[in-house]
Amino acid sequence: MSAAAPALHFAAAAPELVPLPPLLTEGVVRAALLEDLGRAGDITSEAVVPADARFAVTMTSRQDGVVAGLGLAVQAFHLLDPAIRVEILQPDGMHVSPGEAVMRIEGLARPILSAERVALNFVCRLSGIASATAHLVAAARANGHARITCTRKTTPGLRALEKYAV
Repeated sequence: MSAAAPALHFAAAAPELVPLPPLLTEGVVRAALLEDLGRAGDITSEAVVPADARFAVTMTSRQDGVVAGLGLAVQAFHLLDPAIRVEILQPDGMHVSPGEAVMRIEGLARPILSAERVALNFVCRLSGIASATAHLVAAARANGHARITCTRKTTPGLRALEKYAV
């Protein structure tokens, strides 16, 4: 017989998180963009999307969880085009439900499309870590005697980001 999973209790407001300094994150985001775009860049967007095409897009949550990594997404968009407007609708550390709007992005279509995969990869990975941590914290609280702490077992090059998500 298995014990029921502990109920998750999320704060109504995001916790006070100290943002990661850009000096720490910009190199990682830049490296991810370089790896994704390679020497050729985003040839699909350049071949299909007119240079002056603009659009607005909303990033939404696919599932219940805790959002994290939005600052990295903003950096990815701004590294390709500083004129892209980004509005964070749910801050890092906030519980989100499926379909809930997390971020709104407006600007030239090409740089948005070129940065979106890297932006989504960071948000998905760090939100997954934050959500898993929230479940573990809830289980530890239900036990009353356990504590959740960070470890050095992280992905090479992403330690600070993954610890931030915890």
